[in-house]
Amino acid sequence: EECRDGGMRVEDIDEQALADRMWSAGVPDPDLVVRTSGERRVSNFLLWQMAYAELFFSESLWPEFDLEELVKAMRHYVRRSRRYGA
Repeated sequence: EECRDGGMRVEDIDEQALADRMWSAGVPDPDLVVRTSGERRVSNFLLWQMAYAELFFSESLWPEFDLEELVKAMRHYVRRSRRYGA
């Protein structure tokens, strides 16, 4: 829209331009994403923002996701060697 209306040039579209226009603009990208219910997919949730996030899959359903499960997720996270795409 912005390009069509003259507010932006096509050659100015880059990663930051896209990030600035998402509903989550200004919110830091997540470091850890928890997926409950035993599902092993992300269902289009924060696809751009979670590119470098660590994923934790829990068998617990969301209502039963408790402190114990959160601690498991955090232990999983701190054991990871983060490489940010390298």
